[in-house]
Formats: sequence, C-alpha cells, structure tokens
Amino acid sequence: MIKIAGTSISANSPPYIIAELSANHGGSIESAKLAIRRAMESGASAVKIQTYTPDTMTIKSDKPGFKIIDGQWKGRTLYDLYEEAYTPFEWHKELFEFSKDIGITIFSSPFDETAVDLLESLEAPAYKIASFELVDLPLIKRAAECGKPLLMSTGMANLDEVRDALDVALEYGSGEVLLFHCISSYPAPTEESNLRSLEVLRKEFNVEIGLSDHTLTNLAATISIGLGATAIEKHFKPDDDIDSADASFSLTPAQLKSLVDECNEAWNSLGVSDFRRSVVEDEMRKYRRSIYFMKNLKKGDLISPKDIRAIRPGFGLAPKYFDLIIGKKLSHDVERGDPVSFKVLESPPEKTKKM
Repeated sequence: MIKIAGTSISANSPPYIIAELSANHGGSIESAKLAIRRAMESGASAVKIQTYTPDTMTIKSDKPGFKIIDGQWKGRTLYDLYEEAYTPFEWHKELFEFSKDIGITIFSSPFDETAVDLLESLEAPAYKIASFELVDLPLIKRAAECGKPLLMSTGMANLDEVRDALDVALEYGSGEVLLFHCISSYPAPTEESNLRSLEVLRKEFNVEIGLSDHTLTNLAATISIGLGATAIEKHFKPDDDIDSADASFSLTPAQLKSLVDECNEAWNSLGVSDFRRSVVEDEMRKYRRSIYFMKNLKKGDLISPKDIRAIRPGFGLAPKYFDLIIGKKLSHDVERGDPVSFKVLESPPEKTKKM
C-alpha cells in the first residue's frame, strides 16, 4: 500500500484515478485551471501535470535524431514540440494553490533535478517518473530522496531496466513505489495493451501496480482492475475543442467520469477472496430444485422412485438424498406437491451421507 495526500492506494481501496493534464492546457493557465476543476467534478482522485522546459528536455537542433520522423508529431523537432507542450514553471504555484482550494490532489512528473526542486518547494505529495525517464537513474535518486511516494511508468523498458529503477527508488526513497504498466505509443492500440504484464510486474517486484493507459477507450483500464491494477492514469483535456499536442488521445470530462465509474464498478465486482455467497442470492434459494411427492401416499407406504421427483421450488430435501430415501416407510400420510422432509420418514437416512 502507498498513500498520496492521505489517500490509500491498494487492492483494498477503490482505484486511484489520475487525470494527466500534460499539454492539454493549450498554452493557457485558465484552461489548465478549467481542466483541474473538471477533473475534480468528474471524480478523479488526482491531477498530474508535467514539470520541464524545452531547454531541460533537449536542445534546439534540426540534426538527425532531433526531428520526429513518424507518428502524429512527424516533422516536428523535439524542441518545438516541448516548447508548445510544457507547463511553465511560473504557473506551478498558482495551479497547486488552485487545486488545494477546490479539493483535489495535484502532483507532477519532474524531468530533471530543477523540476524536483520546484516541486519540493510546493510540497508536492508524490512524484511520477515518466516512461522515457525510467532509465535516468540520477533523476529517480533525486526524486526518491524527497521521501515521497514514487510512481514509475515502465513503457519501453525491459525487466532489467525496471529492476534498476526500482532498486534506486527503494534504496534512496520511502519504500512507497507503484509501477505503471505502460505502452509508450500515442495513441496505443488496444490490442497491443498486453495487460498480463501487470501480473508479471506484481510477481517480479511485489509492489503496487497500475496502468498508464494511452488507448482511446476505457476498456483496457477497466480490465486492468481485474488484473490487480490499483491506479489508472489517463490523459485528460477540459473539452473537445482544446488544441494541443496530446488532445487526440485524451479523455473529455464525460469520458473521464465514465472511466471513474467503470473502474469503481469493476473494483466493486471483485469482491473478496473466498466463496461466500452474496446476500442478493438469498431470495433465489427457494427456487432451487428439491424433492417433492408426485402422488398421494398413506402412512406405512414404501417410497418408490415414481413417487418422488427433484423439482423446483426448494422447500424439500436436497436432490442428493433422492436415492437414500427410496424404500423408506412413511410415518404419516402425504399429498402430491408436499415437500419431502426427514420428519415424514419412519427411519430417516443419515443426513451426512453423500451420494
């Protein structure tokens, strides 16, 4: 179990739903505030932003490797993309205060040590390490040293890379770590979700697990709850009209509310790890099969197979006793439609005997 701002994240708690704002402020702090408010109104557990500048991410260059060659950002340089998408450092204090005022948790993904310094000054309650930064062990060390819960996405990583990152997080941090299974494709095809990786992460590393989901529907996220995910992260935008680098694979407020509702419904459906029957079945028990008399019989008659049947409803003896009461003598008269019970038999069979 981990706790973020007093809220537990574990298999025994409702799913922790994180609305990832990312670039979906569209360059406007008022749009960012609107997104935070609508995330809160949609039932999200927290809002997450990203803390970087284009200069802390990369350099301004047109050289090979700095230009994106495929996907939805094809043709753009890394610098230009981050320049459009970043959340200015000077917005952070206002966004943190706004979130506190309306009652929703906010934290961030830092992308370098200066980002951690800023977030520490704002008393961020947790840190999220993005998939692309999972191999940046010095960054993980710096974030872990703050003693806050650490959430880490595993997109693109092999198990050795995940283990390296987790080892650093546990050595230098509070011990509260959650690993997100993630497919780093934007958007990610649902058929490539490979959700069984959640089971691998839990078995290999014995920490809380979640899903950072880039698919275009809520299906993968909902299914992941049944596979042990205790937290879900999805990109979120304040409305359909937002124009941003991440808008095409981000949820609207209505979709976010559906995500919250569906994940909570999936979690509630899991129940407990035993075979207790639901109380909603109690009324239905009377419609199970049981043994009834099919004809009128007199005291002293011997019961034959034609005299009884296992039918609905369930007020007679269980069908497992059928063969055991054949040949038994009646202790008093019975009528067609009477339930068979031990008290109508002159010498009842052993109740514990099984077929």
